[in-house]
Amino acid sequence: MNKKLFIFSAIVVILMGMHLSAQIQKNPLIFKDRLQPLTEKNIFKSDDYFNWCSSIIKGEDGKYHLFYSRWPKKYTFLSWLTHSEVAHAIADNPSGPWEYKETVLKSRGPGHWDAITVHNPKIKKFGDKYYLYYISTNMGDNDYTEEELIEIARVGYPHSNWQEYLRPNQRTGVAVAESIDGPWKRMERPLIEPSGPITTLTVNPAVVQGKDGKYYLIVKGDKPKDIGFNRNQAVAISDSPTGLFKMHPEAVIDDMDTEDMSVWYDDRRDRFYGVFHAHSFIGMINSPDGINWRKATEYVIQNKRIPMANGSDLVPDRMERPFLYQEEGEPLVLSMAVKKGDDAYIVFVPVQEHPTDP
Repeated sequence: MNKKLFIFSAIVVILMGMHLSAQIQKNPLIFKDRLQPLTEKNIFKSDDYFNWCSSIIKGEDGKYHLFYSRWPKKYTFLSWLTHSEVAHAIADNPSGPWEYKETVLKSRGPGHWDAITVHNPKIKKFGDKYYLYYISTNMGDNDYTEEELIEIARVGYPHSNWQEYLRPNQRTGVAVAESIDGPWKRMERPLIEPSGPITTLTVNPAVVQGKDGKYYLIVKGDKPKDIGFNRNQAVAISDSPTGLFKMHPEAVIDDMDTEDMSVWYDDRRDRFYGVFHAHSFIGMINSPDGINWRKATEYVIQNKRIPMANGSDLVPDRMERPFLYQEEGEPLVLSMAVKKGDDAYIVFVPVQEHPTDP
């Protein structure tokens, strides 16, 4: 390539990049200033269970269906890794109030990859079927009793079985149904193993279908060769919502410790969006292709201080598992799991309609 052609090619690349940037900035998704204060109906608590991991879908019945994790308070908060189940609640409005309907997935017991705990649900409808993504774990070939699982939960992270089996055996799977009310048919193997930009485990699944018809699965795992405790987000791609998913070699996020991605494709803006938690805030990223991600124009959408309608603020100890429910590109609710003291529950922050949004 001669010098003039090289310069011309470089200019073309720069102009294309500027054009793409201009397109992204032309109609960015902005809604932080429309988040409304919480009322009691926007808070989903249970007396005997911790509630976590919200995922909302609108049913053919016109009602809103929430799939979420819950586990018994009597075994401590850390029993999410030993006793979580996926439950189903219903509401007339995506911001609540929610009413528990049924438990849809529980641990399957020894001999299955999803023997212990069922957690991190994401509900999706692709075509005429419903797909309930979730994570689970197992103790390998080792026998165990219910009493031993309770002991692991009470001891928590330092327990040898937590470190040797339950944490590293966490994987993402999916259950499929023709109705939002089930029955749910589970796959006998996990969807994907850790590789490329993540190691150890595949959790926090988030799945979206692009305009190309392919399915993009984002999962979290440990950051390779990291001496601290940092996690990466990785993306895998498939022609089917049940796999096979092929891991992309480049990470979605690898410059900070993040968790809990939720993703969607915005037809109006012709790009993918994702929300995640980074311990002290809820952030948002976007992508033109589902593979190359960058900070959204509105990057920090929720700090760790949530306004209440009574004038006070909810300042949680933990604020995680963000999920943005939207219809036709219009955000309606930002839900998050929060832990405050000895309780954990889900909050549903209403998003005021934007009167000038095109």
